[in-house]
Amino acid sequence: MVDTFLGFRRNDGNVGIRNHIAIIPTIYSANKVAERISYQVPGTMYFRHPIGSHEGEDLNLAAKTLIQIGKNPNYAGVVVVGHGDEAFSAFDLAEGIRTSRKMIETVVILNEEDSLTAIQKGTNYAREMQQIASQQQREKVSVKELMIGLNCGGSDTTSGLIANPALGIASDMIVEQGGSSLLSELTELLGTEDILARRAINDTVANEIKETIYRMERRLQYQTSHSSNKNRTHLISKGNYDGGLSSVVEKSLGSMKKSGNAPFSGVVSYGEEPKEKGLFLLDSPGHDGEVTTGQVAAGAQIVIFPTGRGTPTGFPGVPVLKITGNPTTFEKMKENIDLNPGAVISGEKTLREAGEEIYHEILAVASGKLVKAEILGHDEQFCITRLPI
Repeated sequence: MVDTFLGFRRNDGNVGIRNHIAIIPTIYSANKVAERISYQVPGTMYFRHPIGSHEGEDLNLAAKTLIQIGKNPNYAGVVVVGHGDEAFSAFDLAEGIRTSRKMIETVVILNEEDSLTAIQKGTNYAREMQQIASQQQREKVSVKELMIGLNCGGSDTTSGLIANPALGIASDMIVEQGGSSLLSELTELLGTEDILARRAINDTVANEIKETIYRMERRLQYQTSHSSNKNRTHLISKGNYDGGLSSVVEKSLGSMKKSGNAPFSGVVSYGEEPKEKGLFLLDSPGHDGEVTTGQVAAGAQIVIFPTGRGTPTGFPGVPVLKITGNPTTFEKMKENIDLNPGAVISGEKTLREAGEEIYHEILAVASGKLVKAEILGHDEQFCITRLPI
């Protein structure tokens, strides 16, 4: 039997778990206009970013990512805000999003009298979209329509022992029912490539997994060897050390447990989406925001975020469900963290029970329950990665 949740069916067949209107600028100089539009229309989400005079593949990556963000099914419509002289125009962004068949309008500042006129025009578009979106009702859909992102931050000893393995159980339950899951953070998977490759559906995917992680390792080696400050080249943060992690190997072995035991169906490039269902490795660095942004661009409607040390961060329009295996952290940050599988440590529940609890909480959030990051308005994790040198 396949479980269900209550979601919003989109015109392209995909399913959203939120029903927001996205306000997306194409360039940093349109950020304030996008922000002012969003402030005037409740239920809208705006995406501040520093993209400006990017070039070549760097600009292509940013453009692909913004298009994919706009196509995410959690957004019922999109207002694109452009400046008017950027290489990646508002019309380019709108055209890319249009394949999702959702509501979309463009505002170009230089085509209006001034920024105030652009704000008013964009506000009118957003209000009209929000009114239409407010009439859509949730409907019962299969878990196979769900894609989750697996991310983590502020890891400690309990992350690899409790929170990540429990999340792996929940991830397996979704994949087993035809849904999708995304493992990422390649800088925190170094040394696990052979283990992960053994779970690939075929030799081609196995080789892709190994090469993707090897490529990230080569990038890190280059950056380390060319760094002017050797004290800033550690792959283990001070917080990780303070939390009891001893090495990147220990961190990697714990990090991979988020993916459970399901077979890997393939590798997804940053700024792209899987073409089928299953568990995938998403190529991205270990930066929390860049990972979440890549997962949302790939189509994830929700991100599950184990944190041993604790963090308040969230993403605009996509729930970031926080869990911790550390009972002390949960008590200290219970206004920010949603679940405490750390009860496994005290013997109050088994690891399997903790994983099932996470799974059922995912379905509740997919059906409309707000996570704490949403309630508090946290949206810091929108951050597009840059191509390495």
